[in-house]
Amino acid sequence: MRRQQGVVLYVSIVILIAMTLAGLLMMRTTSVNLSVAGNLAFKQNSTSVADVGVESARAWLTDPATTTAMRNSDQITGGGARGYYSSWHAEFDPRTFDWSGNNSFRVTADDGTGNEVRYVIHRLCSGANMAVDDPAQQCVTSPVAAATGFSAVGISAGNTNLPMTIQPYFRITTRVAGPRNTMSYIQVIMN
Repeated sequence: MRRQQGVVLYVSIVILIAMTLAGLLMMRTTSVNLSVAGNLAFKQNSTSVADVGVESARAWLTDPATTTAMRNSDQITGGGARGYYSSWHAEFDPRTFDWSGNNSFRVTADDGTGNEVRYVIHRLCSGANMAVDDPAQQCVTSPVAAATGFSAVGISAGNTNLPMTIQPYFRITTRVAGPRNTMSYIQVIMN
């Protein structure tokens, strides 16, 4: 009888220690899962906010005040046209590009959720500061009918032939820097 006294105490202490360790492990796992879910939410938010930069760049490109002369030359200093490059810059890498200063256009410093949105536009031409129709220029282009509402699908409207113009393509790269060091890059090609 004396030998059996206290055995239950040792067993219950071992079980109590095992349950405590399991509880601590569950708390840590839950904390890590919440952190991962939070980081994913910040990343998704910064990716969806990138549309603001794309739309701002598209608005500048399609604005009637943005002349062909402006599109034929780099617009990286002063004014609201900063961040436009008239060539494709084959060496461009959004991860190593200097996004500060006049190199890019800042749409917003803070969109209310802690994201800073910046974009750059590259005209997809090999030569900088040259017209699209310059003989020495090489551009990624598509022919577009000069009349509004008609495209290269048909080069005539009824019996009337439409004059064709050459429209270059543009690459818009948007960077969103958000909270918790989230960084999203979005690229869109448009003409």
